[in-house]
Amino acid sequence: MKKKLLLAAIIAFAPAVWAESIAGLWNATTTVNGTEIPFKIEFSGDGASVKGWFFNGEEHEASTSGKFENGTLVLNFDTYLAVLKVTLKDGALDGEYSGRRGDPLPIHAVRATSLPASKEKGPDISGLWYLEGVTSRKHDEKAFQFVVHQHGAEVSTAILRIDGDSGTLTGSYRDGKFVLSHFSGARPSLVVITPQADGALSVDQNGKVLTAVRPDQARAKGLDLPADANAHTAVADPSKPFNFSFPDLNGKLVSNTDEQFRGKVVLVNVTGSWCPNCHDEDQFLPALYNKYHSKGLEIVALDFEEPEQLADPVRLRALVQQDGAKYTVLLGGETSSAKDKLTQAQGWDSWPTTFFVGRDGLVKKVHVGFPSPGSGELFNKAKAEFTAEIEQLLAANQTASR
Repeated sequence: MKKKLLLAAIIAFAPAVWAESIAGLWNATTTVNGTEIPFKIEFSGDGASVKGWFFNGEEHEASTSGKFENGTLVLNFDTYLAVLKVTLKDGALDGEYSGRRGDPLPIHAVRATSLPASKEKGPDISGLWYLEGVTSRKHDEKAFQFVVHQHGAEVSTAILRIDGDSGTLTGSYRDGKFVLSHFSGARPSLVVITPQADGALSVDQNGKVLTAVRPDQARAKGLDLPADANAHTAVADPSKPFNFSFPDLNGKLVSNTDEQFRGKVVLVNVTGSWCPNCHDEDQFLPALYNKYHSKGLEIVALDFEEPEQLADPVRLRALVQQDGAKYTVLLGGETSSAKDKLTQAQGWDSWPTTFFVGRDGLVKKVHVGFPSPGSGELFNKAKAEFTAEIEQLLAANQTASR
């Protein structure tokens, strides 16, 4: 009898428990400058061990800690120093995502449901395009690269600027347009692509309309071309060493003249944990270091932050831990001071920027920005160029000393 009563109690209580679970995929929206941006977010676990993650194409941007108690979900994303706080009511989650640069973002989410596949495949727009009509005063750019991957009606894209790309936007073709969106904890964006009669594309990104043309058409018409990431920044005097002297995360002063760098190939990476494009490069550099460190490669991240993060670099430490970075990470100072401290950098204005230093201590190459996997072959090309340059520098004059 007691067993039957216990079983009945469990059965009666179970629906309430299940109703409170948030595990699974959710369709969410946020609003930026009046534009509603849809995205997906997924959760697992419950109570004090709940986790969540945003999507950046096939990549996951996961929370570092979180809890779900009394109908309220709190997820910490320490690598962005951001917090998602939402409350479950009537089957929906509502709240905000705060702590990122800018004002908190309102969040609304409901359980994901499968939509019928679009019967309209739309025209083939896959491949590389150039976005014309850009007015980027910061980097003096007049055109961006626009990468499109298409499988029937399903499309993913990335907009690649000199400093990096937009992350992977995903969507499909409906009613004569490709509608794509993206939010991975940073860079919320909505892009509407409308094919034009002349073969060009009208690309509306968060209300700003640009025109996309194929590269050969841009050249034939004498249109502006995207900036060259390998020619954007240089050094003031190539005959002088690239000097740095900053504390590491334990307060120890590290300088380019230290013994650990003597006769080594050094990648000096100007970065900031607040910078999404820097996150993209940070995920690539540890693999380079692990592969080539024993052959004479050193990597030094010169990290510039907001004042409060310099005092307690929570976000930077989380990023180092997440990426498994074993190379040298130094606190360069406030972001606004970087130009004054990087005295060898000429024409520098991009986060991230990487200086390739040879065994003689002199800069051999400067590469600005870094793409994410959403840029497809351009991402693979950037990785291949980094690797080739490192191998060439490691092979050159291996007995050289500074």
